Amino acid sequence: MRVDVLALQRFYASSLGAAARAAAAGRMETLWPGCAGLDVLGLGYAGPLIEPWRGTARRVISFMPAEQGAERWPETGPSAVVLGDELRLPFADAVFDRVILVHALEEAAAPQQFLREVWRVMAPEGRIVVIAANRAGLWALGDATPFGHGRPFSRRQLGRLMADAMFEPTASAVALHAPPWSWTAPLADGLERAGRLLRSPFGGIVMMEAVKRLYAATAKEGREVLLAKAPAHAAPHLHKTDASD
Repeated sequence: MRVDVLALQRFYASSLGAAARAAAAGRMETLWPGCAGLDVLGLGYAGPLIEPWRGTARRVISFMPAEQGAERWPETGPSAVVLGDELRLPFADAVFDRVILVHALEEAAAPQQFLREVWRVMAPEGRIVVIAANRAGLWALGDATPFGHGRPFSRRQLGRLMADAMFEPTASAVALHAPPWSWTAPLADGLERAGRLLRSPFGGIVMMEAVKRLYAATAKEGREVLLAKAPAHAAPHLHKTDASD
């Protein structure tokens, strides 16, 4: 069961939500400083993070799962929101150059199928960033925020899941170092800088960038197999990803 859009709206209107958004946005600005001329897709509740690219990207779309519900986005001008089934995205193959997942993977009923469907709609060598609750962080321990719902991930778990879906992880980070208590919100910027400096593994979110690959290594035969399409539907700074993380 996904957190509904009204609960997400209330959270991001709060001081804690603003701190979470700022922590993620700061890393994204470093990782993807511009998306000029590119097609961008946000999945889950990504509107606040994809907003900066509306002025430069060729196309920016927000997809919200039907189980979550949708809100109008952007606030002004024509709507760019699509509501639908996360395992049957209503887009053609190989469309999007950049994709960002926020509050999307943790509560997916079939995470690997979901990522393979995202893989399908991405252009070759397209880049994806997944933002998910960090298994080692305080935010995943309670259900007072959206990060306490669904399935949290460690960097190792997230990297393996993405590799299995034919993405090559290239960078990862932990962010949102302020504890999930309202009184810490005014201290969030300082705590974020300290956590980044100390490379603390206990932040509230894990962020991972990966590249879509057309080849998958097969462990049994030790060779690469070309998979041109996803299978049919079935029932900071960021640093280089290390398998030991």
